[in-house]
Amino acid sequence: MRYPAIPLGGAVVLVTGGGRGIGAATARLFADRGATVWLGDLDADVAAETAREIGPTARSRPLDVTDRDSFTAFADAAVAEHGRIDVLVNNAGVMPLGDFVTEPDATSATTMDVNVWGLINGMRTVLPHMIERARGHVVNVASMAGKVPIPGMAVYNASKFAALGLSLAVREEYADSGVSVSAVLPSAVRTRLSSGVPLGHGMPTVDPEDIARAIVGSVSRRRAEIPVPGYLAGWGLLNTVIPEPVMRLGRRAIGDRRALTSVDPITRGAYERAIDSQTQSRKPRKQGAAS
Repeated sequence: MRYPAIPLGGAVVLVTGGGRGIGAATARLFADRGATVWLGDLDADVAAETAREIGPTARSRPLDVTDRDSFTAFADAAVAEHGRIDVLVNNAGVMPLGDFVTEPDATSATTMDVNVWGLINGMRTVLPHMIERARGHVVNVASMAGKVPIPGMAVYNASKFAALGLSLAVREEYADSGVSVSAVLPSAVRTRLSSGVPLGHGMPTVDPEDIARAIVGSVSRRRAEIPVPGYLAGWGLLNTVIPEPVMRLGRRAIGDRRALTSVDPITRGAYERAIDSQTQSRKPRKQGAAS
């Protein structure tokens, strides 16, 4: 499948959750390759500071991905200045941890709103601009948790399964439009989302810069699914051919229940409080017309 090329030099790139972690690393790498980057983040001060660090080719705006009007304002600002959007990176996400039954409904709702409706709002806002020009690329940062169920992350798992399915379906629906959609599937990433969780010890673990390289590389390759690290592309086959009891033993051997049993509450506390604050201040999800 061939798509119109998008040269990175001069490209206009929108990155959600751009203030920290994967989003910030992605914005820096795009800027290094000559793109103009727009960083949207609920934490406007952090996004502004990251944009200043990147330099004159970076902009920042407050962005609540669960609010269509907020996303429309973000996209419209980029279009007003540059006349187009070449790449959208839907990166913003939250990852609460804990027992499924006792997780507050409001926390679960925030997870689905940010991790799923954030992608829907982003694509419904930006795709019309891209389709009109018959050129553009969307990267949805999903997760290997969209393929691998993990105890202690049930609703997060559900959101990432949904993110992957959404990405693949929209990709097929607009396959002839000149606009591509790729889903990047990181394994465990060393960011504040995983703070307090022991990483490694058999669990594939990567850095934000690894994900950034995959995202930027997707602009030229346009693959549907991009696991990071790449060898995890074989997970589906392994999961099919290995009997469930054997697979369960292997998962237990690497500590697949660590999100339930081994979290450091002090280290994790600051991130959980940030999620709680977002949940308490969250407006009811607002649906609006795509611009």
